[in-house]
Amino acid sequence: MESELPDIYCPFPQRSNPHVGHTREHLDAWTRRTGLVHRESARRRFQQADFGAFVGMVHPTANSEHLDLVADWFVWLFLVDDQLDDGHLGRSPDRVRDVVERMRAVVEGRAPAPDEETPAALVALADLWERTVPQAAAHWRTRFTWHLMTYLTTATTWEAGNRADGIVPSETVYIAKRRHTGAIHVCMDLIEIVAGIGAPESIHNDARFITALEASCNVVCWANDVYSYEKEQVLGEIHNLVHLVRHHRGYGERQALEHVCDEIAAETERFLGAERELLGRHPELEDLLVPYLDGMRSWMRGNLDWSRQTPRYNPADVSQYAEPGAYLEESVLGVSDAHARLGAGNGL
Repeated sequence: MESELPDIYCPFPQRSNPHVGHTREHLDAWTRRTGLVHRESARRRFQQADFGAFVGMVHPTANSEHLDLVADWFVWLFLVDDQLDDGHLGRSPDRVRDVVERMRAVVEGRAPAPDEETPAALVALADLWERTVPQAAAHWRTRFTWHLMTYLTTATTWEAGNRADGIVPSETVYIAKRRHTGAIHVCMDLIEIVAGIGAPESIHNDARFITALEASCNVVCWANDVYSYEKEQVLGEIHNLVHLVRHHRGYGERQALEHVCDEIAAETERFLGAERELLGRHPELEDLLVPYLDGMRSWMRGNLDWSRQTPRYNPADVSQYAEPGAYLEESVLGVSDAHARLGAGNGL
């Protein structure tokens, strides 16, 4: 697909983590143990995507333990997102409200211990929460919890509501919401865990840091929209910046793709400007800021490199998405996709 797309500007070096092989083995065992992936068709698709390689590109300097942890988070987010984006559940917000509230109970410490009836996503989330959060600072836990729940509620109310009601959001509204529906803030928060740093609230409230973070998040999300555009067209998905540019501006496909790629380049330059200003303003915090900003850089680069090679977005394989039931597993969210179809009404 890379040769058919406009070039995406990315001035950061290509890197990978030496622990990827171990993380691939860990992911295979962890997804089996938690029940996130068990059907053979789903496992084939999961293995082909190669999330181990993805996390190794995004976190090239992480140690083995941290690489396994963030890989588990990535897989959890991707598999939940597939349920909401590709299946009928994403067009029926009422059907997933209960499971989202059960996820909230997990992160707020109110959930009962998982048992054999607990949906796989909740079993996995409880495991992730126990391994990630207890050692983190209170302000980090508060921010991470807010980002995670905002991702879940935005995806299950705003996106699902748009699909059910046939609403096409404006580009401005979509761009603001995309950073939440893409769960990229959740992933950027994990940089602090991987790098072993604790950024004070004063940094998170600094306008230059906010700009760098927002720009890097936009680059990741919009690059994903470019590479997933063809897949999402097959699924009838409207929540894609290329699609919205075509819809609102009347651009042809190639012109819309080039426009989004130009916007990605502009956001990359905005990140670089904010990075320079931030480091110039806070030289005393260089030991904290350099690894944090490097994490943002490796996210932009690694996401692009993985998107170029993963079969998830290969146009030769895009027909697989015409039948999401072949790879989506009801046990992940514990909500019957067939049942959800009955409640989806006359959605998209």
